[in-house]
Amino acid sequence: MTAANGFQQGSAAPTALRRCAVNVAAALAIVTRPAKIHRRRPWASPQQLAIAAATIVGVTLICMVLIDAPVTRAVTQLPRWAIWPFDQITDFGKSGWFLWPLGILFLALAALPPKLGRFSQRVLAAIMVRTGFLFTAIAVPGLFDTVIKRMIGRARPLVTGQVDPFAYAPFVWRADYASLPSGHATTAFSVLAAFGCLWPRARTVLLLYALLIAVSRIVVTAHFPSDVIAGAVVGTVGVLLVRHYFALRRLGFSIAPDGTLHQYPGPSLKRIKSVARGLLAP
Repeated sequence: MTAANGFQQGSAAPTALRRCAVNVAAALAIVTRPAKIHRRRPWASPQQLAIAAATIVGVTLICMVLIDAPVTRAVTQLPRWAIWPFDQITDFGKSGWFLWPLGILFLALAALPPKLGRFSQRVLAAIMVRTGFLFTAIAVPGLFDTVIKRMIGRARPLVTGQVDPFAYAPFVWRADYASLPSGHATTAFSVLAAFGCLWPRARTVLLLYALLIAVSRIVVTAHFPSDVIAGAVVGTVGVLLVRHYFALRRLGFSIAPDGTLHQYPGPSLKRIKSVARGLLAP
């Protein structure tokens, strides 16, 4: 999905910026094209979606009633030394830590000159598809979270001067009333799900990261436990929906006739090094 990947074969763009713009536009056209796979049965029936939504809402309400206030009061009693480590790690749940590097990598790949052979083009195409998937899978749940939390308008812990899990001010669009769902938890679990889709062996480390970020949001009293649970659901489900969208267009993933989703094999490190050497060669 770059000039070197077949979008501009045979043409020499005068500048890297122009190559980048043309190839990004071409990539967007590919991502937004109609699905190549048309399933006879939908991914989920309306009844299944309704049951899933009701379950999520029910679990969230139970947490609000039984867990949120006691846990929040408990963490306010923790000594400062116990809170300090979570203060240091909590900001690593911001989406910018992932979206900026992924976005820059995607643009850099789009700006590469078309001087490589067909095999190298395919390697770069595979890298760009995976980079685009990771960016989209993290950005889409994060964007949804940013909008919905301000519509819900749940107060963060202690904003009202007391622990009140049922303090709401919908549509006020203020940071102190944007607690549900947790944006950091959404990002952390979307990172877990997105990177875990591509590299299953990394899931243990990714799960540890996601759990630490989620717990940190509760310990620093930025969120109630139910906010974090809701954020985890938004992040995970968002990634699965993005993966399904990509699979329908055979971008990095595909869907078998029986409905099983498969990932296309990615380029090995050896092949990536070979392409890098070709790019760096005079």
